[in-house]
Amino acid sequence: MAGFAQVECEPRKYFSMHLSALNNAITPAAITEFWQDIANCYNEPQRAYHTLDHLQQLFGQFEQIKHQLHEPHIIALALYYHDVIYDPRRSDNELESAEYAVEALKGYLSAEQCQHIYALIMMTATHELHECLDKDTVSDAAYLLDMDLSILGAPWSEYHQYAQAIRQEYAHVTKENYSVGRIAVLEKLLTHPTLYLTEYYHARLEEQARDNIKHEINLLRAS
Repeated sequence: MAGFAQVECEPRKYFSMHLSALNNAITPAAITEFWQDIANCYNEPQRAYHTLDHLQQLFGQFEQIKHQLHEPHIIALALYYHDVIYDPRRSDNELESAEYAVEALKGYLSAEQCQHIYALIMMTATHELHECLDKDTVSDAAYLLDMDLSILGAPWSEYHQYAQAIRQEYAHVTKENYSVGRIAVLEKLLTHPTLYLTEYYHARLEEQARDNIKHEINLLRAS
């Protein structure tokens, strides 16, 4: 599908590049420790979708739109940390991830940069933009949120793998309860006037994303 071609990237190398761009005094040893911490989180056993593969998919998208960003290094770090805490039994993963990011980065980034990353991660909880943001920040945040939802507009075979991985993460939920809850989430998405906030993603992924969501709903109802 046009617009969903992935650019191969190595998450560890990109993490080093983006963090070093914001603080060129950080040592290789410190970067290695940061990365190992992130990797350990994304490799936790309860994850099936929210893994390092998810990060790699996101940075494939990032490579396609980074020239549109005003603060690409901040957006990159927000992507790395946005799911660093993930427990499908909890409802505060975004808050925990945002706080984790600030605690990890506060000794290396400014308070303003940490607060920016915190706010970006918190927006992934609702995928809504904060009205108080300035124009440049709104634009960057919109791209971040669209990247996070880009899997919805993938070709059906990839979307189906994503849907199965989400089900695996919720293996503790009965089939009936999962179907009811997942359908409610998907139907709420379809009520949005647009799934994607940027023209770039809307033009490329909106139609496929809505088709995928409807297809998954039909499968859940038939099961």
